[in-house]
Amino acid sequence: MRIALFGKTFNDDRFFYLQQLVEILERNKISIMIYSPFMKFVKERIKFKDNPFIFSEHHELPGKVDFMFSIGGDGTMLDAITLIRDSGIPLMGINLGRMGFLSSISKEEINQAVNALIRGEYTLEKRAMLSVETPQHLFGEINYALNELTVNKKDTGSMILVHVYIDNMLLNSYWADGLIIATPTGSTAYSLSCNGPIITPDSENFVITPIATHNLTVRPVVITDKSIIKLKVEGRMSQYLVGLDSRTAIIDADTEIIVKKETFYINLVQRMGDNFFTTIRQKLLWGRDVRN
Repeated sequence: MRIALFGKTFNDDRFFYLQQLVEILERNKISIMIYSPFMKFVKERIKFKDNPFIFSEHHELPGKVDFMFSIGGDGTMLDAITLIRDSGIPLMGINLGRMGFLSSISKEEINQAVNALIRGEYTLEKRAMLSVETPQHLFGEINYALNELTVNKKDTGSMILVHVYIDNMLLNSYWADGLIIATPTGSTAYSLSCNGPIITPDSENFVITPIATHNLTVRPVVITDKSIIKLKVEGRMSQYLVGLDSRTAIIDADTEIIVKKETFYINLVQRMGDNFFTTIRQKLLWGRDVRN
């Protein structure tokens, strides 16, 4: 078995957990590949028994890696999928941060999680994504998102007007600070903080959630992910911000944005006994009531 390690920077007190992970992998004769920028960050602090293989680009992974571990938080996992792309490589998140909806393995559970993986005690949960098309190909080859697409005003000035069409039918024209189109995975992220609903991963839906809308009667709308969504933005400003997970770009006001379901999925590793409902109960502190 070969496992790729992906991560970014983190605080000094987190190196202990990464060393623990490396040691358990080596103890079980698992080959390690590590992302080149991440290796530069950890090489003076982490001891490897054998020199790990180094990778820098997504094309170095297919057929050579059985799993990828994302070391960090949910933002790190969103960056990890830009390397996995359509390879189908299963992704497991080890959370060194705080909340960790996606990176569901806590730093205290590293040993148990790796041992469960070795024993085959896991499932793969397919997560749908959305893709974005613009005339300028703003996001290049990485024009997909696991969480959401956002359209925001670029400055702190007046609101923007976002016209939203579903399969060429006008849904609404939103006066707001912005708009979110979220996948089921993204329904527990930015959309949730704007009062969007929680959607289960297998529901085959998108949710359209306005950000600080001026129309108090406007509410989030859930649609099938088979729909094609078209966005047109108006306002006093000539440019606006578009976010795709952790990536952003500036668009001109006359740019038309097309959003639809991506043709491939991301496979998230889930330990036996873990599921989406367990995660939201734990992360959102549901059931923390004296009556339970």
